[in-house]
Amino acid sequence: MVERDKDVYQQFRQLYDEVHKRIIGEDDTIQCIAIAIFAGGHVLLESVPGMGKTVLSKTISETMDMEFKRIQCTPDLTATDIMGKIRMDEVKKEKVLEKGPIFTNLLLVDEINRAQPVTQSALLEAMAEKTVTFSGASYQLPTPFTVLATQNPVEQMGTYPLPEAQKDRFLFQVNIKYPTLEEEMLIVKSKKSDAKISKIFNPPEILIIREEIKNTVTIPDSILEYGLKIVEATRTRREVATGASPRASIAFSTASKAKAFLEGRNYVTVDDIKSLAFPILRHRIILHPDSRDFGITTDDIIAKVLEHVEAPAG
Repeated sequence: MVERDKDVYQQFRQLYDEVHKRIIGEDDTIQCIAIAIFAGGHVLLESVPGMGKTVLSKTISETMDMEFKRIQCTPDLTATDIMGKIRMDEVKKEKVLEKGPIFTNLLLVDEINRAQPVTQSALLEAMAEKTVTFSGASYQLPTPFTVLATQNPVEQMGTYPLPEAQKDRFLFQVNIKYPTLEEEMLIVKSKKSDAKISKIFNPPEILIIREEIKNTVTIPDSILEYGLKIVEATRTRREVATGASPRASIAFSTASKAKAFLEGRNYVTVDDIKSLAFPILRHRIILHPDSRDFGITTDDIIAKVLEHVEAPAG
């Protein structure tokens, strides 16, 4: 363990404490969002409405001193509404960029599956390239730049489901579950919504930590191979029409290193791979229709894969 890792570990624990000033529970979701930010990835949040995703996202942005913006997707939302547009400045007599909400550090895209496919595609292209193009000129998005997109898994009317190739652009899919009875009692009684949040990280520090993760955290070949075997196993199950793509293998490498670093380690463990398997893989597996008819889920497949792929010793 290196000294810098110790510092970040303490900061990460403080981040949890700050977020929990407003949010009850959701430890796994908080961890996945933090890992994604430090790994340079994006997160797809799936849950029914009313689960506090906006408050959670805004609170995390405050703990990291990141600029936060939110887009509510509707069928009439256009790419221009998100990206912005070029307009003529009548005073300066020149074209200027009128920036859209995508020019921020943490962008919450609420109900992404309500936006039309052309709008979804424009957003996901920006996520991949970290740039926005107008009239042949590219404009760099702020750094760090992370998208948290939400979708309702139940309601289908008036929605445009994300194609699997576009889902693959997200580092994680996190399924937010209903709170326990005890947690919901605390939520109902809570007066935390206006709690003041302290800044634990800032954008320049996030970028520095990203480089430290790349340069200091190692993943043994045996553990990397374990992750790749898990990905490969998703492609051979009879319940699966299409298994995880090579992006999943890359995700195991980048996300596990970020997770290790935030936990104060400069090496990746088998447990890192196992714990990240579900958020990395669940949106990258396409089931056969027969499997869905029998109530099989992608999480069921991941659980079976983890049972059958032998983990390295040590």
